[in-house]
Amino acid sequence: MTSVKQALVVRGGWDGHVPVAATDRYVTALKADGYAVTVSGTLDSYLDEELLAATDLVVQCWTMGEITGPQAESLSRAVRAGTGLAGWHGGIVDAFRAETRYQIMTGGQFVHHAREFTTFEVRPVPGKDDHPVLAGIAPFTVTTEQYYLHVDPAIEVLAVAGYGPDPDHPELLGTPVPVTWAKRWGAGRVFVTTLGHDFADLEVPEVDTMIRKGMAWATR
Repeated sequence: MTSVKQALVVRGGWDGHVPVAATDRYVTALKADGYAVTVSGTLDSYLDEELLAATDLVVQCWTMGEITGPQAESLSRAVRAGTGLAGWHGGIVDAFRAETRYQIMTGGQFVHHAREFTTFEVRPVPGKDDHPVLAGIAPFTVTTEQYYLHVDPAIEVLAVAGYGPDPDHPELLGTPVPVTWAKRWGAGRVFVTTLGHDFADLEVPEVDTMIRKGMAWATR
């Protein structure tokens, strides 16, 4: 008999990324897929080593905020040991701006976005369209907040977009920017997509599919 997968959803930080509504959507999806789900509104959950050891997937939605050294180190150890980590947009790559140990694990950090929403095409990287996260997803267009990032050379970029019009930085127009990636961290897997600024983004079928597939891929 297959044991039930355990998911821990950690949510909080800046309210503009609707951490409760956004994660409620995927708590429902995880439960429908047979996971047992624990929801936490505190980063102290990362200090509970017994909880993390029993967790197959951490879904984090915590924009900005501060994480302590012990919290970051404990989460990193758990992922290295096989616990998966998944998230979207600021909830994972605009979290804990001062904590480089966390950024090395997740593989990228938000640094800028245009003042207005941008319309851009998300394209699977050639040769990556058969990755489990992208299976069945063709190029698609979204209108949302587009992240410009600093990224880790160790990530496996799965989907990209050309950086759109930005009056503050016209020199960046067309620069290929990672949108979705995967990363190995010891025995663990990390899934990131930079899409998902607001709830409407999560209702775009391709975005929703990538997040669901990404959570499944990252799970221990």
